[in-house]
Amino acid sequence: MATVLRSRSFRKNLLFRIGGVFLLFAICFSVYQYQREKKFKIDILHSRLQMYNYEMLQTLTKDSLANPHLFYDYVRRHNVEGLRVSVINKDGRVILDSYDTKLDSLDNHLQRAEILQALRAGNGYDIKRTSQSTHETYFYSATRFGDLIVRAAVPYSAELTQSLQADNTYIWFAVVLTFLLGVVLYLSTSRISRHIGYLREFAVRAEEGKEPDRELERRLPDDELSDISHTIIHLYWKLRHSEEEKVRIKRQLTQNAAHELKTPAASIHGYLESILDNPGMPADKRQHFLERCYAQSERMNKLLLDMSVLTKLDEPDESKRQEHRRVNVLSVIQSVLDDTALQMQVKGLATSLNVPESVEVTGDQSLIYSVFRNIIDNAIAYAAGATCLKIVCLEVQDEGRHYYEFDVSDNGQGVAPEHLEHLFERFYRVDKGRSRKFGGTGLGLAIVKNAVAAHGGTATAFNTSGGGLTVRFTLARY
Repeated sequence: MATVLRSRSFRKNLLFRIGGVFLLFAICFSVYQYQREKKFKIDILHSRLQMYNYEMLQTLTKDSLANPHLFYDYVRRHNVEGLRVSVINKDGRVILDSYDTKLDSLDNHLQRAEILQALRAGNGYDIKRTSQSTHETYFYSATRFGDLIVRAAVPYSAELTQSLQADNTYIWFAVVLTFLLGVVLYLSTSRISRHIGYLREFAVRAEEGKEPDRELERRLPDDELSDISHTIIHLYWKLRHSEEEKVRIKRQLTQNAAHELKTPAASIHGYLESILDNPGMPADKRQHFLERCYAQSERMNKLLLDMSVLTKLDEPDESKRQEHRRVNVLSVIQSVLDDTALQMQVKGLATSLNVPESVEVTGDQSLIYSVFRNIIDNAIAYAAGATCLKIVCLEVQDEGRHYYEFDVSDNGQGVAPEHLEHLFERFYRVDKGRSRKFGGTGLGLAIVKNAVAAHGGTATAFNTSGGGLTVRFTLARY
């Protein structure tokens, strides 16, 4: 219920905020449009009175404007109901007026708004000002002709007031449009609210360790927000399962390590116990027991070292990654071959190397050494019947990135297909008894996979055409 209430609260806040902004915009637009249309109508009336002034000028000419006889005759012949016409000089004194012939009683008009505008810009108007002589309200429009100003005025009647008002049709249109957009906004915020509510419910269930409500997920609208919601949930569960998988692997590693360490530890304990319980044991038998203890301790030491390497690879240190340097891979391979030359000679393995001298990668030289060493050690130990070990390097490109692809192949008996996908798993053995006999820890190829991944590559294994096993892996170019 808390989730639903919070979802509604979010929808209400979003609706009010966006709706408020839009409503404010609509009001400002309406006021602006109202003032604009009103000014447009005033400009039309002003233009009509200006035309009257210009027609008077054209009829009487500029020199005859101040002639009383011609002026009154023109006004009488061009009579418009309520129209009042005045002629004013540049000093603001009224020299002719169609309504009032007592000119001396009229005030100076120099400070009237329409006169000031006419003197400055050639024409001007003033709205709804009461005349001091007639005590009526007029609309004034003045035009300057040289040193004289002709001013026409019409009474500001109810009809004129109505004609100058803006048309309210667009206001109703704006109201209807605002209502429709409000409905659309309400529906849109409802959809968003549903997504927010679902994500919040998912977060609550995830925090409690519960699975998300699949029925609610199916009811979500099919849109971009739904895609985002599904992606977030998918990434969360993928991350969670990844973390759970890491925990499972670490637990399995601990259990397997304890199992692997138990055997050499028990052997060492048994040999030492026999030596201590039999002080008179023959020297050759004592020596044999000590040598077995040493061999088992070597196996334990190798197992612990391999586990240490895997632990470091599971938790990569970014600072160490930044310290990676260019590594000549051919030089590393030759070092591994030199270090394993005696074992390969005993095994009867010849090597075929097809790696360019210019092959260089950016990485950790010791890890790259470990990759080749573990693969070659694996071939020496388990490639029964093999007589040749081939190492080939090719340059490949994938999605714009360049890699070096390495194939390490033997011509031995290979591996049964059902074991291939498990070869890189920790402590996985094709033949457990035979692996322990050769002193293997079951971690060599797991180290290979993780070390290759730390260098931006991948590792796979498949049976070589014609017999044997091929381990293929890639390393990113520098």
